[in-house]
Amino acid sequence: MFEKVNGKVVKVNVGMAGGVAARNGAMLFYTGDVSFAPHQIPGGQGMGGMGGVMRLAGRAMAGEHERTMLAQGTGEVHYGFAGLEVHVVHMQPGATLRVEASRLLANTAGLQSSVVSVMSSGGGGGGGGLMGALRGAASGALTGQGMFTTQLSGQGAAVLLAHGGFLELQVGGPNPIVVDPQAFVAAYGNVQTELKTALSWRDAVGRGSGEAMQLHCVGQGVVYVQASEEKL
Repeated sequence: MFEKVNGKVVKVNVGMAGGVAARNGAMLFYTGDVSFAPHQIPGGQGMGGMGGVMRLAGRAMAGEHERTMLAQGTGEVHYGFAGLEVHVVHMQPGATLRVEASRLLANTAGLQSSVVSVMSSGGGGGGGGLMGALRGAASGALTGQGMFTTQLSGQGAAVLLAHGGFLELQVGGPNPIVVDPQAFVAAYGNVQTELKTALSWRDAVGRGSGEAMQLHCVGQGVVYVQASEEKL
């Protein structure tokens, strides 16, 4: 699996990992016989008949989709990106990892991956149907918390990216963990996330401040937060 070389670089034996999917431009160098090919994350879980429209709206407005490359063969690959801090999450059966696509460096190819929707609600910022989806996309575009999130499950490992290091927040108490969406990196375990805003649709379009938007995290698990509000 992945092994940290230092705070900003990981290495992995591609053959032992069963292949590695990584964001485009993350490969630093490799040794051995390794091949690389474009890789696409499946999308659309739990989006019903409007999945195509919702995915298009979310990606167009929030831009969270990242191109990935699949590494296969026998050899060792070193990964890093833009000098950002890295953190390895070892996945366990039954747990899921939901991570902003821009903050996912790499993962073992054997993990099941999909793109899932993260809808905003509360205070007039949510709502169902297509308009609710578009409101969620607009909120995501302003805050850095996109309407869509990469979800990984199964047994394997993933590598996260962050500005200024990671904070690991335990979720499981009587009260939710409330996170600034711009600082959110990922949620691991059985954690449900909900983006809430007090802004109306017109306010959301006209204002760029994300301070009125909050990401509420409940359930059991860990939320990873970066020590910065800078968007990757």
